[in-house]
Amino acid sequence: MAILVVADHDNQSVKPATLNVITAAGKAGGDIVVLVAGKDCKPAAEAAAKIAGVAKVLLADHAANATGLPENLAPLVARLAPGYSHVFGSTTSFGKNLMPRVAALLDVAQISDIVSVESADTFVRPIYAGNALAEVQSKDKIKIVTVRGTAFPPAAAEGGSATIENASEAGSDAGLSSFVRQELSKSERPELTSARIIVSGGRGMQSGDNFKLLEALADKLGAAVGASRAAVDAGFVPNDYQVGQTGKIVAPDLYIAVGISGAIQHLAGMKDSKVIVAINKDEEAPIFQIADYGLVGDLFKLVPELTDALKKS
Repeated sequence: MAILVVADHDNQSVKPATLNVITAAGKAGGDIVVLVAGKDCKPAAEAAAKIAGVAKVLLADHAANATGLPENLAPLVARLAPGYSHVFGSTTSFGKNLMPRVAALLDVAQISDIVSVESADTFVRPIYAGNALAEVQSKDKIKIVTVRGTAFPPAAAEGGSATIENASEAGSDAGLSSFVRQELSKSERPELTSARIIVSGGRGMQSGDNFKLLEALADKLGAAVGASRAAVDAGFVPNDYQVGQTGKIVAPDLYIAVGISGAIQHLAGMKDSKVIVAINKDEEAPIFQIADYGLVGDLFKLVPELTDALKKS
């Protein structure tokens, strides 16, 4: 049977995480069908049709889908699901909000945050904050799966020529919730989950104003800025900066951890980074156990020196 991938999109384009999900879905076998549910979302459907490996795109254009409310989308996906062997989604805020509801409506177990597809019914996912891997086999008729994007390469955004069809059901308003407003942070820097370089700060930054040191360094490197949960909980930076088990899972080419002790919760979100650099005054900090390079010293001296060195080079 075919595999349904629920696209994460903004009605105009498909978000990068969906490309990783399509790669994972391809390893389970079967034709890949991408569901684009939104309002005036044909541009996103056209973008999905160009993705390599996609056989068909289902377009569910309805006012109830405009803002991606999971209370409206979950019943739609659940009604479409019986025609597929798997339903794949991303382990993003969108996927975490939607997919468990779909699994509950179908009365099946969800297989969350997979990092490997062993076969059509067997998957590998991290447990214990990433300190162990569990191989999970599902005997459910429909398998609901969410994908850790950093574990799979993205599918090519160009090269496909899938057909676009209207979904058998466009959607409906469940009347359980309503969209009030959204407040989006705007930045010239890359988005955390897709950045090649990330500079993150922890409790050691001491205040939100001190994050300007990291922003200056990030600007020189063309990097995104992240933070530990401790820094977010202290109010230094907004919640969307958080990297970790309850934040964003990242795996950049370079991760610079500044003033971060290395709690298990944070390590679970970034330890798959290609190169890790730690800057901390405590030489016994756990972060040094996984760091490829470490600088022991006062971050308020070392970070400006590193930024200045980059300026000269």
